[in-house]
Amino acid sequence: MPKKETKGESKEKNPENNTLLGLNELLVNDQESIRTILEDLEKNIQKLKHILLTGEHKKLASKLNLYDDKNGKIIEGIFDGENMIAPDGKKFPVPSNYSSKSKLISGDLLKLTVTSDGSFVFKQIGPIERKKIIGVLQESNGRYFVSSENKNYNVLLASVTYYKIKVGDKVTIIVPRDAESDWAAIENVIDSNKK
Repeated sequence: MPKKETKGESKEKNPENNTLLGLNELLVNDQESIRTILEDLEKNIQKLKHILLTGEHKKLASKLNLYDDKNGKIIEGIFDGENMIAPDGKKFPVPSNYSSKSKLISGDLLKLTVTSDGSFVFKQIGPIERKKIIGVLQESNGRYFVSSENKNYNVLLASVTYYKIKVGDKVTIIVPRDAESDWAAIENVIDSNKK
C-alpha cells in the first residue's frame, strides 16, 4: 500500500512532484532557448535582407551615369539609407542633415557634383514612390529605429534630434511604397511622451 504524504513531510520526497518540477524547469528553459533562437533567426533574416537590398541598389546604380560638366564631375547614384551608391559600386556618405531635411529614403535617385574645389554637393533628382506609416521610436546600442507593421526601420540620429523625439514616441515615417527597405525617413511626431 503506497504511503500517504503527511502534513509535515516535504513535497520533494514525492517522486511525482520532483518529476513535475523537473518538467516545469525544462519547459521554462526550452521557452528561453526557443526565444533566443528566434531572436537570432530574426537578426540573420534582417542581415540577409540587407544583403539583398544592397545588391539591388548596386544593380540599379550600375545603370546610372558618370560624366563631367561645367560644374565639375557628376555622379548619379542610389541612396541606400545612409550612402549614395555610384555606378561603379563606390559608396559616398550622404550628410545626415541633408538626408533628414530632404526626407530621403532608400531607393531615391541622387546626383553628386564634385566641384573643382573638391566640394561634394548632393541633390535628389528622382524620388522613389513613397508611403507613410505610423510606428514607435526605439533604441538599441545607440542606434535608433521605428517599429511598425512587425518590422523595424532604421532612422537617422539627425532626424531624432531635429524633431526632439524620445524613445516610445509615436511617429510617422516614410518608406518605399513598392520595395523592401531597412531604412525610413521621419515625417513627424504624432504623439510625444514628453512631460
